[in-house]
Amino acid sequence: MNASVWIVNLAVLTTVLHADLGHKKIAWLRLARPVLLAAAVVPVFAKNIATHGNGLTLEIIGLAAGLLLGLLAAALLTVRYDEVQQAPFSTGRAPYAALWAVVIGARLLFAYASVHIFPTQLGHWMLTHRITGDALTDALIFLAIGMLVARTAALLAKGTRATRARLAHTTGAPAQQYNAA
Repeated sequence: MNASVWIVNLAVLTTVLHADLGHKKIAWLRLARPVLLAAAVVPVFAKNIATHGNGLTLEIIGLAAGLLLGLLAAALLTVRYDEVQQAPFSTGRAPYAALWAVVIGARLLFAYASVHIFPTQLGHWMLTHRITGDALTDALIFLAIGMLVARTAALLAKGTRATRARLAHTTGAPAQQYNAA
């Protein structure tokens, strides 16, 4: 199994659980850290990104799945405006951590099984569909990064919405004025 798959997945899991479990302030550094991780990971670990054919399709599917899973993860975060701290805070609990652990565990299990359990079948499938090992690895990396980026974007949106709702409440302005994009 490619070490990059382990490194990326464990880095993502550690970063997200550290950032999101418990009651945490939504601040720029918290939002920037995962994006910086993604910016560092892709150039280092994504090799020979497919630009056409089934390899590109697989990478796009990996990215799309990651984006959807990231939005699901963000839906499990509760966001509220903290009056004392004067900032939006999120709360991540066990279901949030479980989703990340299951998704990352499944990716790692697939990576392991592709080498130790079904390498012949996977190799045949890849040959039949003209997908390289790099494209498969990249698809798994894009899944991890897509999940991370979608979670971060959704967290930013939820934090902004909570802040705008609080501002609308304190100024007496109509809430829809602050809900506009």
